[in-house]
Amino acid sequence: MSVPLLKIGAVLSTMAMVTNWMSQTLPSLVGLNGTVSRAGASEKITLFQSPEEGWQLYTSAQAPDGKCICTAVIPAQSTCSRDGRSRELRQLMEKVQNVSQSMEVLELRTYRDLQYVRGMETLMRSLDARLRAADGSLSAKSFQELKDRMTELLPLGSVLEQYKADTRTVVRLREEVRNLSGGLAAIQEEMGAYGYEDLQQRVVALEARLHACAQKLGCGKLTGVSNPITIRAMGSRFGSWMTDTMAPSADSRVWYMDGYYKGRRVLEFRTLGDFIKGQNFIQHLLPQPWAGTGHVVYNGSLFYNKYQSNVVVKYHFRSRSVLVQRSLPGAGYNNTFPYSWGGFSDMDFMVDESGLWAVYTTNQNAGNIVVSRLDPHTLEVMRSWDTGYPKRSAGEAFMICGVLYVTNSHLAGAKVYFAYFTNTSSYEYTDVPFHNQYSHISMLDYNPRERALYTWNNGHQVLYNVTLFHVISTAGDP
Repeated sequence: MSVPLLKIGAVLSTMAMVTNWMSQTLPSLVGLNGTVSRAGASEKITLFQSPEEGWQLYTSAQAPDGKCICTAVIPAQSTCSRDGRSRELRQLMEKVQNVSQSMEVLELRTYRDLQYVRGMETLMRSLDARLRAADGSLSAKSFQELKDRMTELLPLGSVLEQYKADTRTVVRLREEVRNLSGGLAAIQEEMGAYGYEDLQQRVVALEARLHACAQKLGCGKLTGVSNPITIRAMGSRFGSWMTDTMAPSADSRVWYMDGYYKGRRVLEFRTLGDFIKGQNFIQHLLPQPWAGTGHVVYNGSLFYNKYQSNVVVKYHFRSRSVLVQRSLPGAGYNNTFPYSWGGFSDMDFMVDESGLWAVYTTNQNAGNIVVSRLDPHTLEVMRSWDTGYPKRSAGEAFMICGVLYVTNSHLAGAKVYFAYFTNTSSYEYTDVPFHNQYSHISMLDYNPRERALYTWNNGHQVLYNVTLFHVISTAGDP
């Protein structure tokens, strides 16, 4: 009995050793320490980008001064794809997981069989004692009892055969683990001395720099608005909907505010898909009601006009509290200087590539549109511009790259008619048509993260893509 038990102990010892090696050594080979299998970490790694995610040159020409003039269509920020080595690493980790599961099955089966063998050992010792006590003479009854006991030992042979097979399996698994170790070591050598988390941080930093560069290059003069894309038909004739212009690309929450005055209920949908289906949302109840539809979500907070006042309110969604509120000096309210459609649209808040803006009118400016740059933390006015365009003649307005664009109507046939450039304090009249599909726009806002116009059109939530005209200096330009 001692020889089989020694073999069993050797098998268990080998399994424990390999299992321990699997759990402790493999992750450290590539600096993973159990983090590679996290979906959030692996999904964000980008080493090579597919060609279809590149920029597109729309038209090009050469100006008289030699500068290259082009219209570039910049792709939207999309989910990054894995590179080849990342996929290979994922496949190797899946193999490691399969080997680990096989080891667990072997461990459970060995433990079960060991309990059986230990029981048989007690029985065999009892038989040995009976045989020694018999001293060569056995009665018929004793012989039958021994025969019955021996019958109970018959399954022991198959159990030992299973042990032999398990021993061969352990040898095979050890070889497979050795091969996996070599593959992971090769990947580590190819990827360099950095762990996967270090690489992720470096790639995220590079993506941030690339995004900042794209934002600068993305600024240009509006030359076209696409056909409308209807996302959903929901709510009353007037309202607003938006995403956070400062949120990372993975954050696709949508906020929905129905109505144009005395409303307090804000719905937050987890994703755009959930908004389309009307599911997975939470409700925020604002402590103070809103006026108009010119709200904006910026860096986790909602900026809106408090009803029957010229007060700007900054409401933080996560803490469900008002962080700051401030009166906008001289700003008209309560339908004193609304857009052409009315609806308490005296104050309109916007966000573009350069920050937070307020569009409104004062008596001092004789009803003309005033553009003010706001500090998003204190809501103080940093600088203001008098555009000279009467607000009651404007259908809606939006900011792109520090330029205020104004439509001449909120009804069918509307077009972008006026542009005011804050960097030069100058203006020009434009002629950029867009299709007003549902004939009554009560909200129009630009989202710099997605480079799209969000619109509430007669109870429909609609998106428009925009085309910007870029002037890119050649290498020899000052």
